[in-house]
Amino acid sequence: MTELKQDFARQFVEFDDPSNPNQVFRCDLTWLTSNWNCIWGRGCQGIQQGYPQYGCCANGAHFSEKADEKRVATWVAKLTPETWEHHAAGHKRWVEKDEDGQRKTRVYNEGCIFLNSDGFPGGSGCALHHEAARHGVGYQQTKPDVCWQIPIRRDYEWIERPDGEQKLLITIEEYQRSGWGPGGHELHWYCSSNTDAHNGAEPVYVSERDTLIELMGAKGYARLKEFCDARMEVLDAARSVARRTGDAKQVRKVMLTLMSHPATEANRAAR
Repeated sequence: MTELKQDFARQFVEFDDPSNPNQVFRCDLTWLTSNWNCIWGRGCQGIQQGYPQYGCCANGAHFSEKADEKRVATWVAKLTPETWEHHAAGHKRWVEKDEDGQRKTRVYNEGCIFLNSDGFPGGSGCALHHEAARHGVGYQQTKPDVCWQIPIRRDYEWIERPDGEQKLLITIEEYQRSGWGPGGHELHWYCSSNTDAHNGAEPVYVSERDTLIELMGAKGYARLKEFCDARMEVLDAARSVARRTGDAKQVRKVMLTLMSHPATEANRAAR
């Protein structure tokens, strides 16, 4: 299968934040009702060529703000040589600055310093991710913001309505290649619109529930879920009709009318 271009039609919904009258959510239903899921270790080819086992952890993670780094630091202090493969090399120096002076997690052995290798007794993959499970908390608490949010993107923009009222518009959408700036198009492989990664058993708004609650709040997520549930009912009904007719034109009509994620539809068609 292949990675599809990002210039396809999408359906968004806007609604007031139930918890804050000064905020409005704008959510990409096309993405949130897709069947994307993380396939690290199950076909992920990694963003750096030759290192598929590193997934998207090859370049380290930039911190969104000081509070982000401070929060992660409290969990780094809990890691041990048994849970973190690079503890000896990193427990005193796990932060570095990039060429622009921005602080990020250190790169060590071609990957993020918190990346445990395959076969490590403490668990392969992100040491901070495993630490969350050991303490019974969500990994949204232990990992840098960019790590637990991807491939969901949250953007902020102040808007002014015709009556002069200002609102904070919060966009929840797919973190596309373009979200990384010009460098995003140089990544070896990227998952969000790759058909290989659109084989999840649940749509994104269900599988990433905890992440979305962290990004939107419980009431905001509950309102979003109402829109997504309704959309899924219509999508499932339309797909059922398309399957019964066996008409390729009908399938395409469904995709165009309902703006279903083409990577999800391509994966379904290939099964």
